[in-house]
Amino acid sequence: QLQASGGGLVQAGGSLRLSCAASGLTFSNYPLGWFRQAPGKEREFVAAIGWVEGVTSHADSVKGRFTISRDNAKNTVYLQMNSLKPEDTAVYYCAVGGSRFHWANSHMRPDAYDSWGQGTQVTVSS
Repeated sequence: QLQASGGGLVQAGGSLRLSCAASGLTFSNYPLGWFRQAPGKEREFVAAIGWVEGVTSHADSVKGRFTISRDNAKNTVYLQMNSLKPEDTAVYYCAVGGSRFHWANSHMRPDAYDSWGQGTQVTVSS
């Protein structure tokens, strides 16, 4: 089970840190990802992190502004979001990588993830 939190309303240029706490799985064994979905749009890859914190991937649209990290001792994955823009407004979801997850060709696809959190709303005002 995944529980995302930390969303809210922030002005453009502001920051938020999202958290996603996991239970019921051996957290450190899995890659993790963040996706987002704006109204009327498809779910979009944001970032992913491997079993060890050094391996990460960020979408071009957030590179340099967002940072994914994980704390295996706390069973939690984070998404630090800086320099937020109105176009970052969306529901943000955390997810656990499944058997189809592969860094080379699938880690940006939603179908590479098996378990999803409930989502947390991020709204950035201009």
